[in-house]
Amino acid sequence: MDNSPPNPQTIFALVGAAGFVAERHLRAIRDVGGRLDAAVDPRDSVGVLDRYFPDAEFFTEIERFDRFLERRRRSQRERPIDCLSICSPNYLHDAHVRLALRTGADAICEKPLVINPWNLDQLAELEREYGRRVFTVLQLRLHPVVQRLKAECAAGGAGQRDIVLTYVTRRGKWYHNSWKGSEEKSGGLAMNIGIHFFDVLIWLYGPVRRFELHATEPSRMSGLLELQSATVRWFLSIDAGDLPAEVRERDGFAHRSVDIDGRELDLSDGFTDLHTEVYRDILGGGGYGLEDSRAAIELVHALRGARVTPAPSEPHPLLARSRG
Repeated sequence: MDNSPPNPQTIFALVGAAGFVAERHLRAIRDVGGRLDAAVDPRDSVGVLDRYFPDAEFFTEIERFDRFLERRRRSQRERPIDCLSICSPNYLHDAHVRLALRTGADAICEKPLVINPWNLDQLAELEREYGRRVFTVLQLRLHPVVQRLKAECAAGGAGQRDIVLTYVTRRGKWYHNSWKGSEEKSGGLAMNIGIHFFDVLIWLYGPVRRFELHATEPSRMSGLLELQSATVRWFLSIDAGDLPAEVRERDGFAHRSVDIDGRELDLSDGFTDLHTEVYRDILGGGGYGLEDSRAAIELVHALRGARVTPAPSEPHPLLARSRG
């Protein structure tokens, strides 16, 4: 008979409660049996908290939230926060991860973990200094289709793959007027919507040998990646006009497709429901950390400074079509 005490409930706090992705984290915290004790956002449109954790403390000032976390860390009567979930704008992720570590909590941070790759080294030093961990949300690695691809790659013998990646997710005019439309604050379109796909392709098919940038516009990007065991033509867009006709007809908003040697894999289903699996993985002793995120962040950072290749010989089909 096991007489060991049950595992204590994991206590969370959350940064960015009014953001688009926050509800996925709130649902995940609830689904893994966690408890949210506090949240912060400069905007107070956070009625979503009532759906999940109505008793959570809420702050609109990061300084007061910081004080709450520090008080809990030092309290003799209350447990400290175990994990800080970070759903803030991309350019604030680094600062909020530091806040988590400094106040004695692990960080669970939305993608991208940082915008500039050299910040990963600084966070690694802080992990060692404070004895806490930094985890990043790479939920696409946990998608069942991707898991099957990983098993195929592990079996070996497939040779060099020819891959066409297409990700179109419509966004309104607000996008360009928000922090997402600022390359300095978001890291650009490839960082905002492409980082998951670049990460999983590198995870599956090995490191980047070379790349070409074929188009870079405010609403779409395209290029070519040569990986260790795959050549990838990729296309990213937030323009609704790039959605397939059948998606537009049913008023859909996203199309995610990976074509591998002529076999199309549709990743549209299940993409938004994986945060709970990410949290379960972390609380079960797994999770993806700083070094897991490095390769894709380095790639996107390099793409931001790259020149467009004139007249590419192998453009993505959608790019070729748009250029006639």
